[in-house]
Amino acid sequence: MVYTSLQSFIKEYSYEAEGTQKLLDLLTDASLNQEVLPGYRTLGRLAWHIVTTVPEMLHRTGLKFDAPYEHSEPPASAAEIASTYRTAVQSMLEAIRTQWTDETLLQEVDLYGEPWKNGFTLSSFLNHEIHHRGQMTVLMRQASITIPGVYGPAKEEWAAMGMEAPKV
Repeated sequence: MVYTSLQSFIKEYSYEAEGTQKLLDLLTDASLNQEVLPGYRTLGRLAWHIVTTVPEMLHRTGLKFDAPYEHSEPPASAAEIASTYRTAVQSMLEAIRTQWTDETLLQEVDLYGEPWKNGFTLSSFLNHEIHHRGQMTVLMRQASITIPGVYGPAKEEWAAMGMEAPKV
């Protein structure tokens, strides 16, 4: 998908960022060390990767906004990770609103050695975040954190409604 409207990206990304923020807000300092297997990214490093991908991909397009350096070490505080994401997202969305137009989405920029339209970069950026958010939910369950539904009720939310989660 290639976005051709700033408003359509802002609307969709704002919704998805709320889902990511819900998960980040549930992290605990102790849960940051959870890993699926030894030698893989910890939950804290994965969460921080989501935070730092905001500037890593989008600064390459020429957007200018405040966000942490992509190779910075993750904080030891879950609250700091969640807060930094919130701030980076707000800063990025404001930069898109003020620095770009719909026409900017059609401009090509060299990303990772290939010409990418800015509208395609936004789509790739969004898909990348959703992909890693899914990985986070697995690690969060392993860390005994109750997961909220993002696209529909989670198992615990079905139970709270007095229903059994579908076994599909």
